[in-house]
Amino acid sequence: MSKPEDNLVFLWATESRDVALTMVFPYALNSKREGWWDEVTLIVWGPSAKLLARDDELQKRLRKLDREGVNLEACKACAEGYGVADDLEKLGVDVYYIGERLTEYMKEGRRILSL
Repeated sequence: MSKPEDNLVFLWATESRDVALTMVFPYALNSKREGWWDEVTLIVWGPSAKLLARDDELQKRLRKLDREGVNLEACKACAEGYGVADDLEKLGVDVYYIGERLTEYMKEGRRILSL
């Protein structure tokens, strides 16, 4: 069993497509594929939910993360606010009220990377 500090939680909140394509998806994928972190979780929060729900290329990359074993989560309040909760669930993202879970991740000592 891994230690919490060996697990990465990627908090993706920006609506920048360039950031998603050049940093979020490549780093999350390589982190899992190369074993840089024992567990990798991608949290879709805020404007990134709307971007992901409307961008076919990002959805394709998300499916690749899912196949590689990256945990996919999204903030339900944000997703509902943008009207994309169902779209994210169809992509295989676990959509729920995530504030408490994120707090647990931080208290456990997981590494949080936010963009």
